[in-house]
Amino acid sequence: PEDYWNDDVKPTGKTSHSDGENFHWIWGDGNPDGAAFHNDDVKAAYAERGEEQVPLGIHGTTVAVDWDSCVAAGSCMSVCPVQTFQWFRTEQDIPAADCKGATFDGTGLTEQDERLDYTDKSQPIREHDCTVCMACQEICPEGAIRIEAGNVEWHEKAAGTYVVMKSGSENPHAHD
Repeated sequence: PEDYWNDDVKPTGKTSHSDGENFHWIWGDGNPDGAAFHNDDVKAAYAERGEEQVPLGIHGTTVAVDWDSCVAAGSCMSVCPVQTFQWFRTEQDIPAADCKGATFDGTGLTEQDERLDYTDKSQPIREHDCTVCMACQEICPEGAIRIEAGNVEWHEKAAGTYVVMKSGSENPHAHD
């Protein structure tokens, strides 16, 4: 996904982890020109389920997965050393659009070929555990993943937890 975070962008929803502490934002209205809309396996899987394929946006902030470009290859899962991702449908078999506002336990399957079908998406359910190794971003065949630790600022701003650390004696952690 392109770098679209700025002061004008607000999340369109979020997906929560059942631990009550962690969640990831969903950004943007989606892109109907994403790779998933042109992939024959993805289109066939939606047709087989009788579901309409709709734009889904970007899930996550520091581990941002463009669900409109994700074609459920699962390469990201095979290289992630901390199982940041899960196949969302293997925990809750619901349409991807219904993930907005949903809560997940993080019990979905995490291996490359364990997706239910090609409507499944790589969900960064454990975004908070990412080690920023960049392996998933490098291996994704569609470039649907962007890892950017600096984007935590946008996550915190959206959550209302962002704190500006001032220099000098105003910052209790600063060293003069």
